[in-house]
Amino acid sequence: MTFNPTVIHRLDRWAASLRDLAPVLRGETASVTIDDIRRSYVRTMAEHPTPADMRIEQVDMGGVPATLVTPPEVAGDRVLFYIHGGAYIVGGPGGYHGLAAAFARALKARVYLPDYRLAPENPFPVPIADTFAAYRWLIEQGQDPASVTFAGDSAGGAMVVSVMVLARNAGVALPAGGAALSPWANLEHTGASMTNREGLDRLNTKAGLDLMARTFLGGALPNSPEASPVFADVRGLPPILVQIGEGELMLSDAIRLAAHLGENRVRASLEVWPGMFHVWHMFHAELAEGREAIATAAAFLDRAVTAACAGSGDRGTP
Repeated sequence: MTFNPTVIHRLDRWAASLRDLAPVLRGETASVTIDDIRRSYVRTMAEHPTPADMRIEQVDMGGVPATLVTPPEVAGDRVLFYIHGGAYIVGGPGGYHGLAAAFARALKARVYLPDYRLAPENPFPVPIADTFAAYRWLIEQGQDPASVTFAGDSAGGAMVVSVMVLARNAGVALPAGGAALSPWANLEHTGASMTNREGLDRLNTKAGLDLMARTFLGGALPNSPEASPVFADVRGLPPILVQIGEGELMLSDAIRLAAHLGENRVRASLEVWPGMFHVWHMFHAELAEGREAIATAAAFLDRAVTAACAGSGDRGTP
């Protein structure tokens, strides 16, 4: 698929912001630090436009710092709990104002973006535990879980499922539904697309993903259910949409995640977008497919909230 020059330029800048990550993680350079890379990455992500009519504020979610994005119009007490990506190593809410704003407008919901701690300083399971703690805080404040949905991309897409599993296991009320965007769902990287999409994926390589997985895991097994939700006990979770780009290394494992959900009586929907790259949703300002994918995900989440609020949401059979 041919993209317009603005999309190509932004993709190139996104990839360039991570060019030094592998040498830093391998300890091969002292001229650049992990914090330098994180700042560059967030600055690059923040170049995606944010509408001026969005209110953006910093909040504390029970000890987890977070950003709250509020659109001009909110339907009741609707909340989207958005989990950012970045391989658990980079990324942060500051790079997601534009994407959060697009979801906020489409859903007429306030959007919380937890700023979980990152590896390698805080390896598995700290980022997942932080994100769950932020969600638990939200529910403990009296937020109706039937009005809450999850969304997240890449590592955050995996956490859409992983945090729901933690909530179920802890007896915390589950949200109405979730959308996993380009999820990094299997850190074993055994899907066929890890080989046959090598060179087609504009942002990732298998060697790079292997290195980032080892860095995040810190000695834990890549098939740990919290780290790789394709191995998790997902019974009883609410409806989940999986969206993945056909050009992604993560394609096969995202399809496996959707199948795993369905085989365990979770109402799952899978969308494979031909020609799309990792988290193409970020490019919604320039890319029609980005806008369409957000609209489709928002419609899925809207239906989940409507069904949950009516008391008829299908959450599966534990």
